[in-house]
Amino acid sequence: MTTSSSPSTNRSPSLVPVTQLPIRVGLVGTGFVAKLRGQTLQEDERSRLVAVAGHTPEKTEEFAQIHRTTAMNSWQDLIARGDLDLAIICNINRDRGAIIRAALLADCHVVVEYPLCLDPAEAEDLIALATARQRLLHVEHIELLGGVHQALKQSWNELGEVAYARYSTLNPQRLVGRKWSYNRELLGFPLTAALSRLHRLTDVLGKVATVSCQSRFWEEPTESEYFRACLCSAQLRFTNGAIASVLYGKGEIFCASERKLELHGSQGTLIFDGDRGQLVRDGEITPLEVGTRRGLFAKDTQMVLDHLTQGTPLYVDPRASLYTLKVADAARLAAETGRTTVLEEESEPNI
Repeated sequence: MTTSSSPSTNRSPSLVPVTQLPIRVGLVGTGFVAKLRGQTLQEDERSRLVAVAGHTPEKTEEFAQIHRTTAMNSWQDLIARGDLDLAIICNINRDRGAIIRAALLADCHVVVEYPLCLDPAEAEDLIALATARQRLLHVEHIELLGGVHQALKQSWNELGEVAYARYSTLNPQRLVGRKWSYNRELLGFPLTAALSRLHRLTDVLGKVATVSCQSRFWEEPTESEYFRACLCSAQLRFTNGAIASVLYGKGEIFCASERKLELHGSQGTLIFDGDRGQLVRDGEITPLEVGTRRGLFAKDTQMVLDHLTQGTPLYVDPRASLYTLKVADAARLAAETGRTTVLEEESEPNI
């Protein structure tokens, strides 16, 4: 199996460890993921949630009361406190680069949900800054920890040479309204926002040679910055010869959900439909055990605390996430121009 997108995950000898416990944590965001992070931080004696900053004062205050922490007026005020060891960023995609930079310059370790930011060049600068400041910059990719990906890896050698992959996820939503995740500026390009759809493939298939993509948005009639639904269809050609089709859509125009992953090889086929998996070889179908998706944000948080206090390895390197971000941005460019995008050869997962 190709492992080129997973560089060594051992903590760098230059990383400054946290020696004084509990680790003082600041949280940016009050949504679903932030709630899971906050609960885990509360339950682990190695960490203490010092403060939280959210999008609206009402939600921030409510979150702070539930998690017994301090509500801040803004993420700028949160970082400016000067008493944080770790910043966890779970807010809108557009602002992440600025928050990460401020946190690193304040000598905080940083955890951020994918995507790291919307601009690959900015993401590269942030990784370099984290290295220079001797601070952790961890980009969450819990799809790599989930049951589907683990079952995929365990059965990979049964496939032979993989020629084709197809990954389709459709998420129907009713009355999406003015959610930030349906705002072009705040969300970014859909395949950048949904980076895991591409990262699952780069993790096992490695470098991408070319990307073509088509996209469509169904705009809100009265507010052009918001959309009711979006659809992206991307075609990836990997340098090892494999071809992949990635379909991603969400919003009001879809009536049925779909989450299906197929990998077709010279010796067998893997098919994951939702949380059910099977291996097809020589006319025989073998069901696969697929673990649960529950508890993965808690697991990611605990692995970060282990890494900072004990030096245990993490499961993903930010450079691998950066590489997939470049692939997603190539898809954006292809969709905007109608032309196939060729990735630069030096943009490799294994740096």
